Amino acid sequence: MIRIDIPSIREIDSAAEELLLAIGTHTKIAFSGEMGAGKTTLIQALCRALGVEDVVNSPTFALINEYFTRSGASVYHFDLYRIDDITELYDFGYEDYFYSDQVCLIEWPEKAMELMPEDLLLLEIHVNDDGSRTVSGPVKR
Repeated sequence: MIRIDIPSIREIDSAAEELLLAIGTHTKIAFSGEMGAGKTTLIQALCRALGVEDVVNSPTFALINEYFTRSGASVYHFDLYRIDDITELYDFGYEDYFYSDQVCLIEWPEKAMELMPEDLLLLEIHVNDDGSRTVSGPVKR
């Protein structure tokens, strides 16, 4: 079971490092949580921890952004919030990404849960009453 507490935005990078250790060898990681929970912010910190030097932005309208680590490995960042129909994922060839050996970080996986790979690690970001965040999982699908 994974549980990472993020007391404030100042601790996001150390939380991302801790989360990477907890994730282990998983390469398909999805983040569920309410709007504004910090999914994109956490993914930005995870990308930094993975060695991505590019600016990481949410691919809300493009659905997917590709980043490269210092070693040249790809990191794919998906934001499925705006999809209306899962056939949109077929249109850009989601299988090529989800079934690759590259890291895939996915926001709003519930929009297309039936297409998520079996080895998906589904985590939830919960906003606590004091404004801190808790990342936990794996969440049952």
